[in-house]
Amino acid sequence: MKITIIGTGYVGLVTGACFAEVGIDVTCVDIDEKKIENLKKGVLPIYEPGLDSLIKKDVEVGRLHFTNSLKECLNDVDAVFLAVGTPPNEDGSADLYHVLEVAKEIGRNMNNYLLVVNKSTVPVGTAVKVKDVIKKELEIRGLNIEFDVASNPEFLKEGSAIKDFMGPERIIVGTNSEQAHEILDRIYRPFMLNNYRVIYMDIPSAEMTKYAANAMLATRISFMNDIANLCESVGADVNMVRKGIGSDSRIGNKFLYPGVGYGGSCFPKDVKALIHTAKTNNRKLRVLEAVEEVNNHQKEILVQKLMQHFNSNINGMKFAVWGLSFKPETDDIRDSPALVIIDLLKKAGGIVSVYDPVAMDECRKRNIDVNYAKDMYEACFDAMAVLLVTEWKEFRVPSWSTLKRIMKNPVLFDGRNIYNRKEVTENGFDYYCI
Repeated sequence: MKITIIGTGYVGLVTGACFAEVGIDVTCVDIDEKKIENLKKGVLPIYEPGLDSLIKKDVEVGRLHFTNSLKECLNDVDAVFLAVGTPPNEDGSADLYHVLEVAKEIGRNMNNYLLVVNKSTVPVGTAVKVKDVIKKELEIRGLNIEFDVASNPEFLKEGSAIKDFMGPERIIVGTNSEQAHEILDRIYRPFMLNNYRVIYMDIPSAEMTKYAANAMLATRISFMNDIANLCESVGADVNMVRKGIGSDSRIGNKFLYPGVGYGGSCFPKDVKALIHTAKTNNRKLRVLEAVEEVNNHQKEILVQKLMQHFNSNINGMKFAVWGLSFKPETDDIRDSPALVIIDLLKKAGGIVSVYDPVAMDECRKRNIDVNYAKDMYEACFDAMAVLLVTEWKEFRVPSWSTLKRIMKNPVLFDGRNIYNRKEVTENGFDYYCI
């Protein structure tokens, strides 16, 4: 089989590498010439554990290719996957510019039947728009070529994307075409040998499923953060509460960890987009509006605790921030709580030193004016407090004696509740958590 994937971002690269791994001939297309040249050399634009070695292997055996030319990749392929960005507009809606521009290019260059599969996260109705754009371009060319558009949203977790793709919990496909159904069956059968987990549905339902899934996970996070703040007021331990409710099979224990809020490329964007979709259909998603409000507040709560500890005066004080990415095992800092925390500290007159195992370069690209330390301990030198924001493994067992020796003031603000209060305080630290 042969497929083309348009877009070499997070979704496009993982999808391309994993399809190639099971024997499909894959060509990834991107208009960014420098990115394509780097990919040919094995230089990736993102960090994802195991992805670099997977791409290198599949390129060497000739199953994975990279190019800037979409035209040369449309003929003699079984399907074209759209994996381009859909960033949020100012009103929260998804920006479909790149999706529709690609649709135009497909209509201008296709010469035989084509299955166009939308893997980008898009609002309900996008497949219809893509189909209309392609059809219009074909009409301009005076051609009547059959084609299908299907929806196949991704459900990858950054940090474990390859594992998620190679052994998916489920694959959602929206299509009303038997031919598209058969092609996607062939493409995904290698991933389903032990248990067939492809769920077919109509296209609008598939488009909505992606948003609804992320909105539900975001809701659980904000719910637990709200409960955590109430626990602090009434003297309860949110970690005990989490274990108590997580043992209920109707609830489960996933996404019940309190912290400094969610970030990344999916949850913030998708919650906003779903709220916007509701508004354009004269509906109000009151629960999701509250989810977003709670999350925005939660990103500030660690600094609020810090300001209370220092009597609202931190001017000229140095603070260490451990972790920049929105979660471990990724360099993605989009909507990361760390960025909000850094901004609040600086606005209050604080001096910030940061360390993250992989996300430092992404932070530098945004020209964020902080001190970039070479390791977690250098960040803490002469610091009045350290703020744990991202729960990277290397932060789990710090040397308390080293920290106490190099810090000006032994205070720890744990934004992910990964430390044991008794252990921290016995080592002479003031300890604050969620």
